[in-house]
Amino acid sequence: MPGGDAREAARTVTGSLETLPYLPELPARGPGADMIGRTAGLLVEVYAHVEPSGWRISDRPGRDTRRARSWMGEDLDALEEFTQDYAGDLKVSAVGPWTLAAALELRNGEAALSDPGACRDLTASLAEGLRAHLADVRRRVPGARPVLQLDEPSLTAVLQGRIRSASGYRTHRAVDRAVVEGALRDLVAVAEEAGAPVVVHSCAPEVPFALLRRAGVRGISFDFGLLTEREEEAIGEAVEGGTTLLAGVVPGVDGPLSDPAGSVMGVRTLWRRLGLAPGTLAESVVVTPSCGLAGASPAYARSVLAHCVRAARSLADNPE
Repeated sequence: MPGGDAREAARTVTGSLETLPYLPELPARGPGADMIGRTAGLLVEVYAHVEPSGWRISDRPGRDTRRARSWMGEDLDALEEFTQDYAGDLKVSAVGPWTLAAALELRNGEAALSDPGACRDLTASLAEGLRAHLADVRRRVPGARPVLQLDEPSLTAVLQGRIRSASGYRTHRAVDRAVVEGALRDLVAVAEEAGAPVVVHSCAPEVPFALLRRAGVRGISFDFGLLTEREEEAIGEAVEGGTTLLAGVVPGVDGPLSDPAGSVMGVRTLWRRLGLAPGTLAESVVVTPSCGLAGASPAYARSVLAHCVRAARSLADNPE
């Protein structure tokens, strides 16, 4: 979400979304509120600090770690205030293990992705941090069922060997798909032990739908505008397998919005092309912005949330 006021963001989200409110992220506040720093603050026995090149792993917690944890505490306090007596799904987000490994630097300045041992350590640390985070959310909002979203915008680049080295002159070797899937499956298991189904979000092209489903995720969030015909079969298989699709059909930056029915016209068209039953639309699809709203104006962000609710209602009321 845009801006830096945690209470205003929590008020907006909880007031706009009755069935799937979420813990807002406010990266405009600076280092530690950004997606990498925020998740680094959740890690257990792994710490990070800010360098000019980005976040780098540290030996001990420092000012940047403390700031990330402070921002998270402020955000949770605000969410708790506006979810009194709430019962239902409540989404929280963290960066997934592969985007984290692609973004966090080792002490030599290279991405943690370059070291398989560092990747394993990061995944284990993230698993422990998420276990504690989900327990904290449950304690603060007793009626909530947390839904964990793992943000993995770099996942496809990791699989295809497109993450650049520190020098920029070469790329890191592609990570074996079985290794990628195994790390994600480990995190899914931790979350589900805590009663939290997992959604993976990627706003990059070529989302690996089949791999994510094998890893056990319950939902896949993606930019609908980046889908190609090659992915349609995977979409159909996902729907038939019970995977929820969080379809990013509403622009995340300021601009004119179509009518709500128009925003989901492409989803209806895809359903017909795949031969899927129209009646499954409302139970299989969640309408979302194409990516985060941090780059939008506050007024546009509020209007987008309301627009997504109306577009989802349009799918339910008129699936054909």
